[in-house]
Amino acid sequence: MDEITRKNISRRIASAAGHLKGVQRMVEDDTYCIDVIQQIQAVEAALDKVKVLILDNHLHTCVTTAIRGDDPVERERMLAEITSVFDMQNKS
Repeated sequence: MDEITRKNISRRIASAAGHLKGVQRMVEDDTYCIDVIQQIQAVEAALDKVKVLILDNHLHTCVTTAIRGDDPVERERMLAEITSVFDMQNKS
């Protein structure tokens, strides 16, 4: 992962952590339920963006290297790995 991507991901994770702390404060302060849910949605959206950035990086580095490589077993392993991530996502 290049430094720019790493910094971008780290910044987004820090933002999600801040939103999550906000959720905790809102619950402790007995904030209106819908407001808490909207804050949770902001955390989820931030983490979804982090997932996209990491997946994009993985596809452009590890997966591209495996596909261009001469090892068919590694190529298939890498493709199965990607499929399993989406399969796991759908089970949530």
